[in-house]
Amino acid sequence: MTTVQLLEHNVRKLDRPNLAVFRNWFRKYDSNLWEEQISRDIRSGKLEKIAKEAILAHKKGKTKEL
Repeated sequence: MTTVQLLEHNVRKLDRPNLAVFRNWFRKYDSNLWEEQISRDIRSGKLEKIAKEAILAHKKGKTKEL
């Protein structure tokens, strides 16, 4: 059994309260990983070109308020 299959098996066995606890933990864990990746990308300059294009598009009136 792979690690993912074992995790799936164990998650399926959780009762509703423990599933909610796990879901909240995983949401925070995944969110933190995403934030770390975005921070690394910003520091490395990977997002610089995209940011400049977005600012230019906004200045040209090609954006709309959400």
